Amino acid sequence: MTQSFDAAMQAFAPALPLAVGLSGGADSTALLLACARRWPGQVQAIHVHHGLQAAADGFERHCTALCQGLGVPLWVERLDARHAPGQSPEDAARQARYKAFEAVALASQSQIAIKSIAIAQHADDQVETLLLALSRGAGVAGLAAMPARWERAGVVWHRPLLPVAAGDIRSWLRAQEQGWVEDPTNTDERYTRNRIRAQLLPALEAAFPAFRDTFARSASNAAQAAELLEELAQQDLARVGAPPQIAALQGLSRSRQANVLRHWLRQFHHTTPAAAQLGELLDQIAACTTRGHRIHIKVGCGFVVRTGPALDWCDPHVGGL
Repeated sequence: MTQSFDAAMQAFAPALPLAVGLSGGADSTALLLACARRWPGQVQAIHVHHGLQAAADGFERHCTALCQGLGVPLWVERLDARHAPGQSPEDAARQARYKAFEAVALASQSQIAIKSIAIAQHADDQVETLLLALSRGAGVAGLAAMPARWERAGVVWHRPLLPVAAGDIRSWLRAQEQGWVEDPTNTDERYTRNRIRAQLLPALEAAFPAFRDTFARSASNAAQAAELLEELAQQDLARVGAPPQIAALQGLSRSRQANVLRHWLRQFHHTTPAAAQLGELLDQIAACTTRGHRIHIKVGCGFVVRTGPALDWCDPHVGGL
């Protein structure tokens, strides 16, 4: 259920010391301010300077002044977050941020070790993520959207503001008479997420006022389904082997074959097949009734191939089969 900013922060109970991802925008500014007040001396901030726009230096100056006023140590990570060909700018920046946060967490081990990291995504961000997943035809893992808590790189990560609407965060900040910076790209509707924010969220608000709660419930249901599919995939992978034996795969239903193959490719080869690629692979497995049947199907940046009675995966960029 949607909560007030104060209620969400009261429910937040991270292991300390805590680091807060600080962009300088309203959401992260509010999160840092509330955390610094609640746990004085136990909070640090991490600002990532992406180097992607002229306003970035202004973001850093705001973060520096804010942290000085709060008496909060600030880590500034400078990086080149330009996207690779075929990669979205948003995804490139997001991945770069997480890598920067992990680098700070690792560096902190020689000082006051950071045990938790909090980032300021909120209920509107969750809705945008779910709508993006729907627009891309995502499965239940994608529809699960963003978790409120997870572990990565030896640190517990939190999104304590997921139950809070964006407008409520800004209202809380105004009541504190605390300023923030606005990213000029947030109004650029060339970016899909910005079009969702500007065009779809107001329409949803008008048609379905409780959409944040209902969408969050759908995402939670999808997360439970994804967890069950993961458990089933682990059981089936133990049965078919890694690399998967073709005869054992043929003993599973087509849906279970798809589920275990996605799990195998993700866990062992860090790649995810497109729907068309996976469908072609399943067709070839079904047709594989002779020793001479060849399988060689593009998946991600490599290929799924047949080697004797089993499937394997090779990346032509690093050699292999």
